[in-house]
Amino acid sequence: MDSLAKIKLLVMDVDGVLTDGSIIVSADGSETKFFSVLDGHGIRLWQRAGLKTAIISGRASAPTKQRAEQLDIEHVIEDCHYKLPALESLLDKLGLSPENAAYIGDDLPDLPVIRYVGFGVAVANADDELKKHADYVTARSGGAGAVREVIEHILKSCGKWQDLMKRYLPDA
Repeated sequence: MDSLAKIKLLVMDVDGVLTDGSIIVSADGSETKFFSVLDGHGIRLWQRAGLKTAIISGRASAPTKQRAEQLDIEHVIEDCHYKLPALESLLDKLGLSPENAAYIGDDLPDLPVIRYVGFGVAVANADDELKKHADYVTARSGGAGAVREVIEHILKSCGKWQDLMKRYLPDA
């Protein structure tokens, strides 16, 4: 797909996309979230392809900050209740247009962004309204490899996957 070759920035929601949407709150008020290793490795592949990553989340949390640092996610916007203006500002800062961005979401706050970007994605367990407006709906659920699925789909579609596989299949 020619349009997927234009994607330079992958933007992800967190709760329900990078996680299954569960938040464990301990008695001391600290939070725990479960992140998929498949998604983490997919993000690394995306970065090795020379592409940028960002998070835009409606909630601020220590686990999100820590995971973003572990994965060298360049742009992290938290406690963001109006995601479209935040994305517009990020695109402007990076000198990119909407067609250069892909966004992965799961719920209604993601709807304006899904409709705005070049490639809007809803995870399998997303709200039905969001799915109706997405360019792509994953087979995998949020927190269970949906981000990895999207990354592989884009990288394979624009011919970048084979170069990345040389690291794992040097004889191929």
